[in-house]
Amino acid sequence: MPQAQALLERFINADCEACWRDPATPQAPAGTLALDWVLPGAQGENAPLATVAVDEAAERLAFLKKTPPERATSVASRRAGKGAPLRIALGDAFNDYVGVSMELKMPGQARWNAWLLLVEQLPAGVEGSPVPRNLVRGVFRPDWSRPASVLEETRAMRVAEGVRPERLRLVAVLQDGHGEIRAITETGCPE
Repeated sequence: MPQAQALLERFINADCEACWRDPATPQAPAGTLALDWVLPGAQGENAPLATVAVDEAAERLAFLKKTPPERATSVASRRAGKGAPLRIALGDAFNDYVGVSMELKMPGQARWNAWLLLVEQLPAGVEGSPVPRNLVRGVFRPDWSRPASVLEETRAMRVAEGVRPERLRLVAVLQDGHGEIRAITETGCPE
């Protein structure tokens, strides 16, 4: 499967159910991976999209130096620059967890910002969405600020309630200390 060369990140406030169903939702052009983040809303657990909101969505927006939307917004990150050898793996779901791993060989002295994302692939039409979505359901951010010959993480990530495990895949976004995307890596499509 060819890896994406650019990233389109769509952010939705959990209070805005109409944003999820908006026919004007931006589509990802060829070679671009779309990620869908739902931010917790002012209505808390009573928000229409509260069950799919992740707290880390606000952290991602802050990292991108963007303000949280009241409704929906999209952020087109730059294309991936000079690639970095990033490898990821996703295990099978077991007792509400999946095993994941991420490895960066020869990272050098640079500080890296890695986002390991457990996403649920949703085809267009699911829950009224007009576009296919890669809904972010879990986030892990390793501390890769130290120099090493190999940076690696292996851990379990919790599978959120209501997720269909056959729709899960793993996405990693690796950015250097200047915020430049150096790798966008995805596990293969679920069977």
